[in-house]
Amino acid sequence: MEVKQKYERWINHPNIEPVLKAELEKMDDDQINDAFYTNIEFGTAGMRGILGAGTNRINIHTIRKANLGFAQYIESNGEEACKRGVAISYDNRHMSKEFAMDCAKLLAAHNITSYVFESLRPTPELSFALRHLNCFGGIMMTASHNPKEYNGYKLYDDKGCQLIPSLADQVISRVNSIEDELAIEAKPTAEQEKLIHIIGEEIDEEYYKAVLGIQIEKEMDKSDIKIVFSPQHGTSYIPVTTIFDRAGYNCIAVEEQCTFDPDFSNTPSPNPEDPGAYKLSLEYAEREDADVILTCDPDADRMGVGVKHNGEYIVLTGNQSGAILIEYLFSRMTANNLMPPNPVMFNTVVTSDLGEKIASKYGVVTEKTLTGFKFIGEKIAKYEITNEKQYVFGYEESYGSLVKPFVRDKDAPQACLMLAEAVSYYKKLGKTLVDVLNDLYEEFGYYVETQTSLTLYGEEGSIRLKEILSGLRENRLTEINGVKVIKWEDYGTLEYSDNDEIKPLEGFTQSEVLKYFLEDGAWIAVRPSGTEPKCKTYFCVMGSSMEDAQNKADGYIAAMNKIVA
Repeated sequence: MEVKQKYERWINHPNIEPVLKAELEKMDDDQINDAFYTNIEFGTAGMRGILGAGTNRINIHTIRKANLGFAQYIESNGEEACKRGVAISYDNRHMSKEFAMDCAKLLAAHNITSYVFESLRPTPELSFALRHLNCFGGIMMTASHNPKEYNGYKLYDDKGCQLIPSLADQVISRVNSIEDELAIEAKPTAEQEKLIHIIGEEIDEEYYKAVLGIQIEKEMDKSDIKIVFSPQHGTSYIPVTTIFDRAGYNCIAVEEQCTFDPDFSNTPSPNPEDPGAYKLSLEYAEREDADVILTCDPDADRMGVGVKHNGEYIVLTGNQSGAILIEYLFSRMTANNLMPPNPVMFNTVVTSDLGEKIASKYGVVTEKTLTGFKFIGEKIAKYEITNEKQYVFGYEESYGSLVKPFVRDKDAPQACLMLAEAVSYYKKLGKTLVDVLNDLYEEFGYYVETQTSLTLYGEEGSIRLKEILSGLRENRLTEINGVKVIKWEDYGTLEYSDNDEIKPLEGFTQSEVLKYFLEDGAWIAVRPSGTEPKCKTYFCVMGSSMEDAQNKADGYIAAMNKIVA
């Protein structure tokens, strides 16, 4: 169907939400094209996009279409799946609560039980809740760290893990077969309404208990450190401050960012990867002479860190905070005889090599997955059945980690508690976390891990992104900034090069990722973002000193900016 036909169908449909119709009436031709040139799709973190009218937007009609596909998928798994039902949570964003309740009503109309949180809760607690309640699946309304204009719809399986491709495909095929999203209604009968259950404090308490149980040095005195904490207007405020209080930490909340504000009025960015996210926290930290700054994204699955070192605050990358957590966690587990037999750690194909080197020192094997914590969750579930290996940690370069797998997604409250414990432990040894990181560099080499991104909006951007990836495949890079490419991995074609011979790349599902390994030990990866209209380039560069590593990285970045443009 052509864009104009889609637009006319929407604006003239009797079921169109009035506020969306009013928006449609104000659109110019370019806005109409952007809103209707495609249907919004599932990415690495479910369905996420800009709020508004159109098939390429997040709105009540596109949410219902996705949710009807999910309901049909649950029905196809039988009466027991419908009875076990779905846990539903939501963040502070515009329309999150309304979408969540509409999802529950649509499910009820299909005789599917739901358990909806009474108010906003973090993504990791949603994963915990559905496991605790033995649900068949879960729904989280969130756009995670994206700007205020966004919202999204995440789906979870019965293990508390985001739907892996084989399961997501079953939902997507049903969604794609729905021809008229505007005709879908969420109108359960009075009897069906009884299938909607409201949950809250009883789940909170079980989740808090589980998070507090991850502590290794539980009896250690924590009164000697100060933590400045910001929830970025999101869901982490109550759980993180509650957990810190019960664990005995001195936590100073950034009050202006503790309101559940969908416009994120008091933060330049809710994304811990953005320096603007730390602006107000830095002011608090300097005033309070805090040891560490911790901040979570709005749905509390990611944790950002700023550390006071030599009188200034240094914001760590996700790779750096991940490396420090690995060193602290594994060293203390080893010292306390807590390391299980056959331990395994998971990270992704775009995560730094440093973490793997640290893990190896403690006898921990590292397995890599594609980007998206659902793939780590899938591996956890696999070894839970086979008992071949024992999970000890999982993390991504984008500030997400999981200490204990009673949750099957990134869990910022867990990360905050374990990071705070590390700060307190090392302070007693006269060290900051930056000292710990520098010790790791001395031991394993100096690493610069960074990324660049090219923003590509709308239909033209989508076409350009495909051109970039196809161009890289048609003309395989043999050198970057004068350094020879000795190996490449293509997760889109599931192939890799080995001494000029192309071989199958096994153990992964298809994903648009290209990774190049260079003669000097560096690697560079290119992939489209699964959550934003961006083409991302990742760099992992090692040098004999930090200056050497940074100089190499600067050269690679300049070279790739010309290639990926």
